Amino acid sequence: MSDPQRIVIIGTGLAGATAAGALRERGYSGQLTLLGEEARRPYELPALSKGILLGETNDPDWVHDEAFYQERDIDLRLSTVVSGVRLADREVVEADGTAHPFDRLLLATGSAPRRLEVPGAELAGLRTLRSLDDALGLREELSEGRRVVIVGGGWIGCEVAAAARAHGAEVTVVDPLPLPLHRVLGDVVAGVYRDVHAAHGVNWRLGVGVTAFLGEGAVSGVALADGSELPADVVLVAVGAAPRVELAAAMGLELAYPGGVAVDEELRTSAPDVYAIGDIAAQVHPRYRNRVRVEHWANAKDQGAHVAGNLLGGHEPYRASPYFFSDQYDLGMEFRGLADPAVDTLVVRGDLAAREFIAFWLRDGVVRAAMNVNMWDDGDALGKLVDGDTTVDSAGLVAGDLASMMG
Repeated sequence: MSDPQRIVIIGTGLAGATAAGALRERGYSGQLTLLGEEARRPYELPALSKGILLGETNDPDWVHDEAFYQERDIDLRLSTVVSGVRLADREVVEADGTAHPFDRLLLATGSAPRRLEVPGAELAGLRTLRSLDDALGLREELSEGRRVVIVGGGWIGCEVAAAARAHGAEVTVVDPLPLPLHRVLGDVVAGVYRDVHAAHGVNWRLGVGVTAFLGEGAVSGVALADGSELPADVVLVAVGAAPRVELAAAMGLELAYPGGVAVDEELRTSAPDVYAIGDIAAQVHPRYRNRVRVEHWANAKDQGAHVAGNLLGGHEPYRASPYFFSDQYDLGMEFRGLADPAVDTLVVRGDLAAREFIAFWLRDGVVRAAMNVNMWDDGDALGKLVDGDTTVDSAGLVAGDLASMMG
């Protein structure tokens, strides 16, 4: 594999911008082009549903400072739509016809908010949360006494609910599952989140779906499957995100069920010299049996840093375990690993009622995932337990010295 002279990155989110910076840090001196539809320079997403919605800041966490790209000779092209990729010619083509030749191509196109296909979905005023503009606009709506209906009890829905209550809004969260975050956390731990939100005045409508959005021209309510209707001044649809694979599909790249671009352990796609990272990458992960596609902040950042070496001729598998964090009211947490609560055994260390605990999910005696809630001293040990595939004793997890169990 010869050294590349021209690398093009499509996607100006955290993954793409991190990869561009890492390439320069590794000494790559060739042509480097970073293309994206966003009008602002690359920024991270976690603050959108946290500090920005809470009113603590107006700025996200920028991936790099404003001068970074020019100083490192990175051709950052914002507000740029890529219309296609000519693989045979090794060219990326913008909507206006501008072509960018490449020796290596990196796809980091991210995700877009999913929408509900129900009557009224076209009404004005239905909000999603994916961009800085989304967050700033939504924050203006979260004022005292406003009736906010959030469709979706996942991480975004729960974090927005907490921010809305902090602003004094009346909040109702609707989800067809029996508990918020149920698929990720299972009955016991998800119940902690249900209860903390209820204690802060959130109204739950669980186990019921949305059949329509109501209103004349603009949304003014939500109709539920049980026949009830929720009046609303603000409606947020937070039902997950879909990987933006349209460009990859048009290129003829192999896609992976249930979504994403199929990549190998080294983040290579099915096309020579084309890689994919971040939300769209469905990776054959060295530590898991199935393909893994992760939409969280750390995955975008870490894959961006990692893929730089492989773009420059390396062959290093990406091995990092998924990691994410969330802050809601006075409940902070970090989650490491990949669990299936429907299959894995839950072991809890600490006090669920006090909301100070560590939850472990075990499969065949091995820690598949660990989540520390308002307990911050054992993060390194938890990471090593998850990454080490060490067989553990449940009683030791509950009361023993975690560091001594790392093998």
